[in-house]
Amino acid sequence: MELPTVAIVGRPNVGKSTLFNRLVGKKLALVDDRPGVTRDRREGDIAFGGLNFRIIDTAGLEEADSATLLGRMRMQTEAAILEADVVLFVIDARAGILPADQPFAELVRRAGCKVILIANKAEGGAGMAGAYESFRLGLGDPIPFSAEHGEGIGELHEALKEALPETDEDEDDDDPRGKPLKVAIVGRPNAGKSTLINRMLGEDRLLVGPEAGITRDSISLDWEWRGRRIKLHDTAGMRRRARIEDKLEKLAVSDGIRAVRFAEVVVVLLDATIPFEKQDLTIVDLVESEGRSLVIALNKWDLVADQPGLLKSLREDCTRLLPQVRGVAVVPLSGLAGDGVDKLMQAVVQAAEVWDTRISTSRINDWLSEATQRNPPPAVSGRRIKIRYATQVKSRPPHFALFGNQLNAMPKSYTRYLTNSLREAFALPGTPIRLSLRTSSNPFDKG
Repeated sequence: MELPTVAIVGRPNVGKSTLFNRLVGKKLALVDDRPGVTRDRREGDIAFGGLNFRIIDTAGLEEADSATLLGRMRMQTEAAILEADVVLFVIDARAGILPADQPFAELVRRAGCKVILIANKAEGGAGMAGAYESFRLGLGDPIPFSAEHGEGIGELHEALKEALPETDEDEDDDDPRGKPLKVAIVGRPNAGKSTLINRMLGEDRLLVGPEAGITRDSISLDWEWRGRRIKLHDTAGMRRRARIEDKLEKLAVSDGIRAVRFAEVVVVLLDATIPFEKQDLTIVDLVESEGRSLVIALNKWDLVADQPGLLKSLREDCTRLLPQVRGVAVVPLSGLAGDGVDKLMQAVVQAAEVWDTRISTSRINDWLSEATQRNPPPAVSGRRIKIRYATQVKSRPPHFALFGNQLNAMPKSYTRYLTNSLREAFALPGTPIRLSLRTSSNPFDKG
C-alpha cells in the first residue's frame, strides 16, 4: 500500500530532527545544538495513533547558490516538499519569526500541499508570543509544540488526521515478494557511496559532491532490482577513530555501525585508485565481527589503467589480507557511470544466499570424518583431541557446534583449518563462519 508522505521543513536548528525522532519513536536522526546537522532527506514509516504515513526529515532551508553544498541541500528539501502530501512547517517559537521564514513559507504555499504550522520549543508555555507572531506567515493556526518533551502531540495528531488523504484499510499489506533484502553501503569518506546509490535509484536522491564527509545520517531507501525488493542504507564515511575529533562525525560513524548491525549484506566500497588501506581492512573486520554477509566493491574503476591485471592483483591481495572472509566477491564498478552495478547486485544476492545456508547434520559429519582423517587433531599433554560429532546450530551467518574431548585446548591453527575446510566443502565463500567447541564432561576426571 502506497503510504501518504509528510515532510518536515523549516530553518536550520528549529528542531526538525527532534520532531522526526519523536514521531518515529526512535533516535534515528542525528541531533545536535549546531545548525545544519541534517543534510540528506531521511525517511521513516510510522504508525501514529491509527495514522500510517511516511515521514521525511529534511535539511534546514537556507538561501544559497545551487552549486554550493548548502544549495544542494536546499534542492533536496525542495524535492521533498514537492512529493509530500502534507508539510509540517516548523518554526522556533522562542526566536519568533525571522526574515528567512517568509520566503520559505511562500515556497511551501506555492507547492500546493496541505501545511501544518508547528511552533516548536514552546514547552511550559514558553515562546507563546512567537507562536502568535507566526500567524503572519499565512499558513494557518500554529500548534504550540515541544518536540523535546512531547507537548502538543495530541493537537498534531488531530491536525494530521484531517490533512492526510484516506487510505484503503482493507488493502492487504503483505507483499508477495517477501521482505526486502537489507543492504548497507559502507566505506571511507569520499569513496563514492552516495553517488553509487543515486545511480542505483536513477535519481539524485542523496547529496553528492567533491567535499568529503557530506553524508552524516545513515539514510534508508527502498529500491527494486529485477523484481526483488531492496532496502539500501547509505552511511557516513568511516575514518580511523584516532582522527575523529568532531562530535557530529562520531555520531555519524556510530549511526553507520548501527546500519551494519541491522543489514543482511554489507557492501564495503573501496576507492580503486587507493584500495586496501588500513581503514578498509578495519571496516571489513567490523563487518565480519558483526556476522554480516560481505561484498567488496572497487569503485571509480573507470579511473584505473590495466584493468584486467589490476583486478587479478587486487583479488590476490584480498585473499592475502582478508583470510577471515576468504573467497569474498570482489566487484569492479563505476558509481558515476553506472558500470558494474548489475554485477554488484548479483554478488549481493548470492552473498545473502550463502549467509543463509543450512546444511544437514549427516553431511556435516561426513565432512568431519574426512577432514579429521586428512589432518588429525593434535595431541595435548599426550592425549589426542577427539571431535566426535558436529552440527549446524544456526545460519545468518553459518554457525557450527563441535562436540568432543579436550576441545578447549584446540589450537587456533586447527580451528582455522576446520573453518577453511568447511568453507571449501560446502561452498561458503566470503561469509563469516562461527565455530563453537563443546567439550564433553568426563565423570572420571577428578580435576
